[in-house]
Amino acid sequence: MVQKYQSPVRVYKHPFELIMAAYERRFPTCPLIPMFVDSDTVNEFKSEDGAIHVIERRCKLDIDAPRLLKKIAGVDYVYFVQKNSLNSRERTLHIEAHNETFSNRVIITEHCCYTVHPENEDWTCFEQSASLDIKSFFGFESTVEKIAMKQYTSNIKKGKEIIEYYLRQLEEEGITFVPRWTPPSIAPSSETSSLCKKQAASLALVVPDAAQAEGLGSEALGSPSGPPEPGAGTPDDKLDADYIKRYLGDLTPLQESCLIRLRQWLQETHKGKIPKDEHILRFLRARDFNIDKAREIMCQSLTWRKQHQVDYILETWSPPQVLQDYYAGGWHHHDKDGRPLYVLRLGQMDTKGLVRALGEEALLRYVLSINEEGLRRCEENTKVFGRPISSWTCLVDLEGLNMRHLWRPGVKALLRIIEVVEANYPETLGRLLILRAPRVFPVLWTLVSPFIDDNTRRKFLIYAGNDYQGPGGLLDYIDKEIIPDFLSGECMCEVPEGGLVPKSLYRTAEELENEDLRLWTETIYQSASVFKGAPHEILIQIVDASSVITWDFDVCKGDIVFNIYHSKRSPQPPKKDSLGAHSITSPGGNNVQLIDRVWQLGRDYSMVESPLICKEGESVQGSHVTRWPGFYILQWRFHSMPACAATNLPRVDDVLASLQVSSHKCKVMYYTEVIGSEDFRGSMTSLESSHSGFSQLSAATTSSSQSQSSSMISRWRFC
Repeated sequence: MVQKYQSPVRVYKHPFELIMAAYERRFPTCPLIPMFVDSDTVNEFKSEDGAIHVIERRCKLDIDAPRLLKKIAGVDYVYFVQKNSLNSRERTLHIEAHNETFSNRVIITEHCCYTVHPENEDWTCFEQSASLDIKSFFGFESTVEKIAMKQYTSNIKKGKEIIEYYLRQLEEEGITFVPRWTPPSIAPSSETSSLCKKQAASLALVVPDAAQAEGLGSEALGSPSGPPEPGAGTPDDKLDADYIKRYLGDLTPLQESCLIRLRQWLQETHKGKIPKDEHILRFLRARDFNIDKAREIMCQSLTWRKQHQVDYILETWSPPQVLQDYYAGGWHHHDKDGRPLYVLRLGQMDTKGLVRALGEEALLRYVLSINEEGLRRCEENTKVFGRPISSWTCLVDLEGLNMRHLWRPGVKALLRIIEVVEANYPETLGRLLILRAPRVFPVLWTLVSPFIDDNTRRKFLIYAGNDYQGPGGLLDYIDKEIIPDFLSGECMCEVPEGGLVPKSLYRTAEELENEDLRLWTETIYQSASVFKGAPHEILIQIVDASSVITWDFDVCKGDIVFNIYHSKRSPQPPKKDSLGAHSITSPGGNNVQLIDRVWQLGRDYSMVESPLICKEGESVQGSHVTRWPGFYILQWRFHSMPACAATNLPRVDDVLASLQVSSHKCKVMYYTEVIGSEDFRGSMTSLESSHSGFSQLSAATTSSSQSQSSSMISRWRFC
């Protein structure tokens, strides 16, 4: 298995030239890195103007490995080749390294880069990435991998300390400034005309000294260029090490790498919005920083949030009055660690009455709103306390808990809520304090504990009777001043007292079923099935030219091709028969075909956008500014290799043979909207204004690709 590492951006608040002077002092050997024994210069190149300096070294390393392993391998030292390419004109240093020893068994590569900070030219940024691929090593592959990762992690931690050590050394020697590279002056030849001299003099007046210091115009010297420089990082698309420590906490180098790599994957596939860093980190922690597992559950959660519009629950959904009166829970200040504190008086709550009056889904939606409010409060407390706070504390008072709380439908609703919260709000519970647990509690715990993640269970603290008042009790976690009054504290708690729900508020099973169905089908998205030979098509009539058609869809299964067509005449309405010439219905979603099989592309209808191939798991959003009134057809069709020609779309004849083949079926979830051009402010803004469901757990990036001058499309993966 290939192990990869990607560092955050580490910022030195010193000029690039001074950092380079400190860096060069690491050679030929560095006492701060005991394993770095020595280095020899193998090749060296310097351009005539001094702007480019490439040096290749052979480095000798003494790896801290078991003596037996070294004896089996037959080596005492490991050799690496390091190539440094300094471009003083561009103010960059690229470092490439690879192993020379055992290169046929182990492949180690590393790339480091020093660049000027994009927002402050007197600061320097540093990034590094590396990969380790152990193909075979005398049966000790796992051991070698652990040793290599341990050594590399140790050196990463020392990297910034070493540069700062040599910076202090330079300062002690009185060196606090190193001038920038400037191009050498070119003496004019004796044959230069007076006109050329005047032009040169005037040019010298136009170009300021500062520009020359930056190396502007130096291409005219004809000096060789350095290695290609990757796109400059900006605070919007790269993580800074100081930012991680301030807002996300102390992470190990490998944890930082996992966060950055997963974030990069999201940026590449979610070209529009990506989840906030805190949200990504929660899913990584929930899966012990296994990127593949974290990515899987996070993508499932993002799709769930989008489909049920969870991001807008606090703004668009108000809890029924029954919940406000009888749900004995609410937010109450914060604990000693600054975490928001939620108080739940479960023993005083009539769970049976709430389920009978509201139904399971309404209770679930209310718990989701509580979790959304918790995320918001964590962000606020991070700003207030000046340290990362990503979870909350829950205090559960069980006084009054009895057998009525073990009512089967109530327990079923509780298990459902736990399941949904565990899947979509991982690592949000920092601590759970269970107070005054009665004798019936072990029965309830036996029922619910299997549904709770092991990491979450370890955060539970359970107190029987009045044990919470003794040593190791409530005062260890909550300040005395905010202990609720019902727990013999001094602070008035505004959490409702609960009580029995009047039976007059109970609803019939049929009413509750209809209400539950309405709650979870209130979505602006529609589902459709796409079969091989049977695309799904929707019709949009445009009256005013220059209107804007916007779309947002997820490819839930299979690969599809998305097309947009225009026709001056309206297609015939689809027939209602299940396998008719124009309509196919299936349990997995609708399938409607509008383009008649006798229509010809170019005569009866025209393509207004280039076909867009969308892979399974991708989410696409974009817009098209219409040029003519008429009828626009949005089409999703099955993608195969090679793709079917748009002028020869197979229909039901092919479908009959492919309906039973699951690999020939795709599923999409889509939403479309038509906006007047005067109201259009770009595809991202317009879709947000229509509650498209894009996660408010997201921070906008600047990515947006334009398929033509009249359209904008952005896409990313969710599954």
